[in-house]
Amino acid sequence: MTEKQRTEFFEVFEVFSKRTPSAAMQYQFSLLAPNHELAAVMAQENFMRREPVADIWVVKRSDIRKMTEDERESLARLDNKDYRTTKGYGYLKKKWREYEQGMLDEKEILSWGEESK
Repeated sequence: MTEKQRTEFFEVFEVFSKRTPSAAMQYQFSLLAPNHELAAVMAQENFMRREPVADIWVVKRSDIRKMTEDERESLARLDNKDYRTTKGYGYLKKKWREYEQGMLDEKEILSWGEESK
């Protein structure tokens, strides 16, 4: 089999796995296989003899899509999520103080009436 035939026949697959059902999925390695089924079998054979695995994902490299520069820039405007954390409300103490200082008490209101007499 020539190099050109090999590259046309085999595809590159990326393998991800997690050790326990609650663990995060982690990238492991790439492999060459003619189809998804054989890639999954090769990934299982590689892992099952080394360590316990709860799940394995096998994804064709050509199916993985990364974000464009424009898409990454659009994420910047979504990054302001201070309102979701308690520190995002830190400015309210200052606003409340300004509001209280601006409030009028009963004596001040009654004093206005005295001045006009």
